[in-house]
Amino acid sequence: MSLPSPIPVTLAPLSVTRIAADIEAGRTTPETVIREANARIDSLDGVIGAFVRRASADSIAAASAATGPLRGVPFGVKDIFDTFDMATEHGSPIYQGHQPIADAALVAAARLRGGAILGKTATTEFASMDPAATRNPHDLAHTPGGSSSGSAAGIAAGMLAAACGSQTGGSVIRPASFCGIAGYKPSFRLMPTVGMKVFSWTLDTAGLFAAGVADVALLAECLSGRELTAPSLTDASGLTIGLYRTALDEQLDPAMAAAWETAAKALEAAGAKLVDLPEPAALEAARAAHGDIQNFEAAQALLHERTTHRGRMGPKVLAQLDEGAAVTAEAYDAGRRTARIGRKAAAALFDTCDALLAPSAFGPAPKGLATTGDPALNKLWTLTGNPCVNVPGLATPEGLPLGLTIVTRFGRDRTTLSIARLLEDRLQAG
Repeated sequence: MSLPSPIPVTLAPLSVTRIAADIEAGRTTPETVIREANARIDSLDGVIGAFVRRASADSIAAASAATGPLRGVPFGVKDIFDTFDMATEHGSPIYQGHQPIADAALVAAARLRGGAILGKTATTEFASMDPAATRNPHDLAHTPGGSSSGSAAGIAAGMLAAACGSQTGGSVIRPASFCGIAGYKPSFRLMPTVGMKVFSWTLDTAGLFAAGVADVALLAECLSGRELTAPSLTDASGLTIGLYRTALDEQLDPAMAAAWETAAKALEAAGAKLVDLPEPAALEAARAAHGDIQNFEAAQALLHERTTHRGRMGPKVLAQLDEGAAVTAEAYDAGRRTARIGRKAAAALFDTCDALLAPSAFGPAPKGLATTGDPALNKLWTLTGNPCVNVPGLATPEGLPLGLTIVTRFGRDRTTLSIARLLEDRLQAG
């Protein structure tokens, strides 16, 4: 794909917390925020390509009049989530013009709480690996990551304040890292996946994007009904942070390795105790089992598409499905047993530390749109179901973002978000 010369994009991220506070205080109105966001989409999306379709005038009018804690917050919906008022095409020509009659559960929750859904954001086909046309707002010659490409890019460019995505391998954490925003992959099944196109039913996880950690925590709290926000930690006293070391670390870009060290030192300076945690063999095996589990399930979930519409599918997703069709039931069951052992090993990690700190990707966003990047560093935590937050704030000398992941024990999402916010605050303070 031929790319244009990079066109500078003035980044102006929108804050969920600020929008909510300004509307509550009467400093602005939902209608004004929505109008300004739509104007920015009009101005920028021709070069970024975060959206595949926009909400109708009637839907915008309804959003402007909505009430609730997210009223006026510009919200993007990854195009694998059903929407009653816009087509849902799953990034595939097979579903061109497909119109659901009901919102996905997460989308319905966003509307109920006042979220202003401005459009459907670009996804790779069936949330797999065939790239969308979306570009990274930090440098249009680079990928924004995937599969939640449009959601991440839309936040980074300031066209949206909130967006939903999904992660089966690394499709929330990796694009958040590449785009320099907060990405939150909750504990498995904390967010509903009803009405989301299934790829792998034991791995698919609905996640969220926002400009910063405090924003994504507030967004998650509003959508889940759980208490996920907390006062910002003043320091890290009493916390033990594990630096999760794996054989994959040899592949880290030097800039990411330096960012990891910078983040670790920031937490240590805040009072945390740092410990090295070499990856247990059970978790190395669990990561290796991810592919068989994912692809076996995908080959069944997309059996009709694979057998009836092969000629209309992208090469990467089709290769994944064919690979999955070749996985035997015995191999799949063995992978599930390995995953179960891995989840127990993951829980044991937190007997000696409060959280893990790990790179969100091997390096900055790759140049070009032929790939969405490598999800290898994210797959394990998707399989184990542990909550993860990408923490933005660091970058290469060229200005491409570098994200770090905070991981905690399953079900301790509030802790994950709280420690991630402390790290973000310390990185911003320099």
